[in-house]
Amino acid sequence: MKDESLSEDQQHNAISPLGYRFNLDRRAFFKVLGSGVVVGLSIRSGLSQESGKVSNPHSEEELPNSIAAWIHIAADGRVTVYTGKVEMGQNIRTSLSQQVAEELRVPLSSIQLVMGDTHLTPFDRGTFGSRTTPTMGSWLRSIASSARSLLIDMAAERWHADRTSLVASDGLITEPRTNRSISYGELTRGQHLVRVVGAAITPAKDWRIAGTSVPKLDGRAFVTGKHKYTSDMKLPGMLHGRVLRPSAFQATLVSLDPEEIEKIPGVQVVRDSNFVGVLSADEYAAANALKRLRVQWKAVTQPSENELFNYLRNNPAVGGDRDRHVVGSVDKGRASAEKKLAQTYTVAYIAHVPLEPRAALAEWNGDQLTVWTGTQRPFAVRDDLAQTFRIPKENVRVVVPDTGSAYGGKHVGDAAIEAARLAKTAAKPVKLVWTREEEFTWAYFRPAGVIDVKSGVGGDGNVVVWEFDNYNSGPAAIGTPYNIANQRIEFHAADSPLRQGSYRGLAATANHFARETHMDELAHLVGMDSLEFRLKNLTEPRLRAVLQTAANRIGWKESKNSSTRAIGIAGGTEKGGYVATCAEVAVDRANGTVKIVRVAEAFECGAIVNPQGLKNQIEGAIVQAIGGALFEGIHFKNGRILNPHLAGYRVPRFSDTPLIAIDMLDRKDLPSAGAGETPIVGLAPAVGNAIFAATGIRLRSLPLAPDGSALRTESSHAPFCHVQ
Repeated sequence: MKDESLSEDQQHNAISPLGYRFNLDRRAFFKVLGSGVVVGLSIRSGLSQESGKVSNPHSEEELPNSIAAWIHIAADGRVTVYTGKVEMGQNIRTSLSQQVAEELRVPLSSIQLVMGDTHLTPFDRGTFGSRTTPTMGSWLRSIASSARSLLIDMAAERWHADRTSLVASDGLITEPRTNRSISYGELTRGQHLVRVVGAAITPAKDWRIAGTSVPKLDGRAFVTGKHKYTSDMKLPGMLHGRVLRPSAFQATLVSLDPEEIEKIPGVQVVRDSNFVGVLSADEYAAANALKRLRVQWKAVTQPSENELFNYLRNNPAVGGDRDRHVVGSVDKGRASAEKKLAQTYTVAYIAHVPLEPRAALAEWNGDQLTVWTGTQRPFAVRDDLAQTFRIPKENVRVVVPDTGSAYGGKHVGDAAIEAARLAKTAAKPVKLVWTREEEFTWAYFRPAGVIDVKSGVGGDGNVVVWEFDNYNSGPAAIGTPYNIANQRIEFHAADSPLRQGSYRGLAATANHFARETHMDELAHLVGMDSLEFRLKNLTEPRLRAVLQTAANRIGWKESKNSSTRAIGIAGGTEKGGYVATCAEVAVDRANGTVKIVRVAEAFECGAIVNPQGLKNQIEGAIVQAIGGALFEGIHFKNGRILNPHLAGYRVPRFSDTPLIAIDMLDRKDLPSAGAGETPIVGLAPAVGNAIFAATGIRLRSLPLAPDGSALRTESSHAPFCHVQ
């Protein structure tokens, strides 16, 4: 499928930036404002999270092939490892350290990772796409193995010994025959190791540190509050900044009168072209001053939520992708089908809702700019800052402290650019922290989408034709893993009314929801058990294994569905991992409520680096998926977000969390795949299928449960249900 070959850099670069165009030679303070200045976002880009069309792609940089660029061993034996990957709560600081310790043969406690610092770490495309374990992990393993080989050579040369007689272990090179040993630090004396990378790595079956459930490194700092997030950081003389936001997307500024707030001691007003902000040494003074600006806006008419899905169908993106995959002949497939089915599935925009809102601290030193910010792409943000302020990228340093989650929502440097512009005027460090309302309004969303599926089944229960059209949400996992001789699968990029971009799993959640719901509908159409129907149409052994494991865990064969309680199943593959999810739901038809009671999920991603860390990722994905499956959805009308606060946007609560059973299939014979995204994709279709098994009502829109109308006894035709 084309989605496998699309550059993920292009997919993620497709996120439209905030529409600032700075005139840096103008005075930042202003007395008179002109009219008709566009302020805020230019969001009517037709690009989806994975469209592949990019206006300003970040160029590839050559990765250094020398050990010294990645690993340094100090004279005291401490090992410093450098990586452009960043820690967003997924615990890669631990798993990457494990892999280096494994290959270098050193205690885990001797390793320190320097992550996401564009002045210290080698270039990295970004922390996304479940690529950290299969790419950076394997790369660092190769580097550490090469370093170990070099250290053995150095000891052999010093002792005039046969290198094959030497053993590396616990930070020492030992010669068992003579029982002499020397530490790594004594060998290196803190000097750089310059050999190029190329040594073989340890097979997973022989792991001693990797493959074990090591506790989270620096975990104590997070639970005690010692760790400093960007919003906690302070610099001498620092000011706090806030940015003026429009009344609606694409609104123009008719007039702005700063006179009232310019009289407030210590408050500064900054304007540069389409950018307006305020500064103060006091955070609350800056926020209050912004509210007192007298502003008049002019907004344009824009599509609203009630017309969204028709709009996406009928408004293709200008220059957007139309990915097409054809196998066999759909015409012949239709002709041979004994039974046919055509259905439409939809998914809403949803917000990332990171625990830590966007934040940045910017400091200028002449034409040298340093920004501390939480981003998944520090080098891309560095390049954006350099381009925005028209300075060489070597003059920009981006540092990413370990950050409080992102879920694909922090690819761009919106807050970094805003803080840097305010700091440019102030000639002082400036910290800017987005409010929750700004997060819900001006960040980007997981794309909404419409998916049409047409299929046909032969008399033997085999699916013989499959047509799948996805409008807007994206091509990730759009191909079917089932054995279908005749297929036509297409992704159609659309003109999105809202700013949209990457979300955990990309479009794999939408495509799995449509495909696995439709497979369930086909099973019902031909009168077969849902699991049996899937296995009949599936030969992929890894997917069969997780489906059978999850079904056994939840007791699929023994379960007795009723009108109030039932089990559903779904499975799939993405990013090299295989997942199956079974969900048991309880339904109250009198008041239209549904609650997820139990979830059993089986996951296989090759060799497991940290079992407990992987389990945490799977559990987190399941809980996060509850929101998108049952109740999360952005409501908007004519360029305005209608639920821009947590009071109006429900995320999963402790009371929503079901009993969760997880089976992890550890395939030490296979390379490790990423695991941050794929475990999220199976819950929504499994829950929808369980609701149908209990009630006979098929729900084809995400979220499934924004209100209680669909499952109430007196109303069985409404499109939604309600979560308890």
